[in-house]
Amino acid sequence: MSGSRPALPAADLARVVVFAAFIAVLGLFPGFAGVAGVAGVAGVPIVLQNVGPILAGVILGWRLGTASVALLLVLTAVGLPLLSGGRNGAAFFGPSGGFLVGWLLSALVAGLVVTRFRSRSLPVLLLACVAGLLADYVIGMPWLGVYIGDVTGGIVQSLVFVPGDLVKIVLAALVASLVHRALPDLRPVRSASSEPRVR
Repeated sequence: MSGSRPALPAADLARVVVFAAFIAVLGLFPGFAGVAGVAGVAGVPIVLQNVGPILAGVILGWRLGTASVALLLVLTAVGLPLLSGGRNGAAFFGPSGGFLVGWLLSALVAGLVVTRFRSRSLPVLLLACVAGLLADYVIGMPWLGVYIGDVTGGIVQSLVFVPGDLVKIVLAALVASLVHRALPDLRPVRSASSEPRVR
């Protein structure tokens, strides 16, 4: 049919798959014991993997970045042990479930921020990484609170992640800056067809 094209070209599909694999590789790094809940429930592990979705967004853009995270989460949900510590879809029902779901929003928000700026300067990338991190917190922290039966306590306890996460997003911004310089074709392009319409 003339004028039609694939919803996701082969090159973009390859980027999605490769970045999903990259996020999975980050899961090979062991997590550290997380926060203990008010009721003694095991908390969320401190991992390196949560920076992967942010990198996906700032490097691939909101559309492909979110798709790569979605692919990873689907594979995890069907039982593949792709999360840090060899965890699989069972983690969605635990204290870290909100942070995992938040990865989708994290990649989306980080990608939208970087797509809306023509410059790929370090400050812009850092802003996008911070926004992506906050997006993950918006879902993950309350989820943990609901899990332990104390929303305020869950949010307060989650603050232990902030210092380490700030270090990770600075490193993520530096990595993204280097990638954009080395591979300019990966830069998210702002266009009417590449952005969701918001009214």
